[in-house]
Amino acid sequence: METFRSSLTLFLGLLVEAIPFLILGVLVSGLLLFFVDEQKLINLLPQHPFLGALAGSLIGFLFPVCECGNVPVARRLLSKGVSTPVAIGFLLAAPTINPVVVWATWTAFRDQPEIVVLRMVFSLVIATLIGWIFSVQSDLKPFLQPAIAMMVPEARSTSDQAVERPTLLQSGSFLLDQPGKPVRLDANNFQSVLNPPQSKPQGVMNRLQLLLDNTLQELRELGGVLVLGSLIATVIQVAVPREIILGLGQGPISSVVAMMTLGGVISICSTVDSFFALSFASTFTTGAILAFLVFGPMFDLKSMGLMLTVFKARAVAYIFGLVMLLTLFFTLVINLWVS
Repeated sequence: METFRSSLTLFLGLLVEAIPFLILGVLVSGLLLFFVDEQKLINLLPQHPFLGALAGSLIGFLFPVCECGNVPVARRLLSKGVSTPVAIGFLLAAPTINPVVVWATWTAFRDQPEIVVLRMVFSLVIATLIGWIFSVQSDLKPFLQPAIAMMVPEARSTSDQAVERPTLLQSGSFLLDQPGKPVRLDANNFQSVLNPPQSKPQGVMNRLQLLLDNTLQELRELGGVLVLGSLIATVIQVAVPREIILGLGQGPISSVVAMMTLGGVISICSTVDSFFALSFASTFTTGAILAFLVFGPMFDLKSMGLMLTVFKARAVAYIFGLVMLLTLFFTLVINLWVS
């Protein structure tokens, strides 16, 4: 019974911590959909793959969302026609490269400013490099879930073709034209909802109503995935004694691997993970603490579930592999350099 109570407390704690940031991400996503001019947004972003990845990695300063809210925004950026490097760079960097997380990390590690600086630098470099690598794939649609691929501008010209749509995880693929009347979000329906042929273009109040309806729809879909990811994280944390992970924290390599594993499993929000990592600072190496702070926000069990609403499993596996290898490399260099 005590174990059940602890598990329930941990599960609810993850949800309570994550849901506000998921709501923030969905709201930002909706604002991009209804109030941001697509062409102006694209024109402001660099076309060069490397510069686009760098710009995408820095957009988090404009949209301060954690790993619970970056996926809806990244999905909306894709639907707005931004390039692959920009979307991937934002997806990976936004949970860390934003003013809220910078402030929280500084508060926790004020006596170790190198932790704050290196966390931001490593996160920015890794996100930019991965975004740049994905630019080799000029057409991202084979990596996207079918419903999301239909929203990408390049795919809209083939919208008449039969495309298999999943019955689940269709976040952002519906709008509510009127209460209780969902319509699928494709190019024609989207324009007809925003600008009905029998009337003038929708005003601000109409768009706000659509924003509310769309937000509720996305929260219902993404919230289910968030609950599932939090449940899996809770089960693993309860089933695997923390002593096993702590026992690996003495060596320069084993400590990094242990903290990366912990960061991926514990699924703690990037706005507060620095305070959690601070409790390990006296027993783990500097590289291991950085591995936790860099890898966790980019890829954990919760974000993996949310990523699968946008990307196919193959693309998520590529992202995971690249994040893991680059984080391992940079943090091992720190451990070997410090020692």
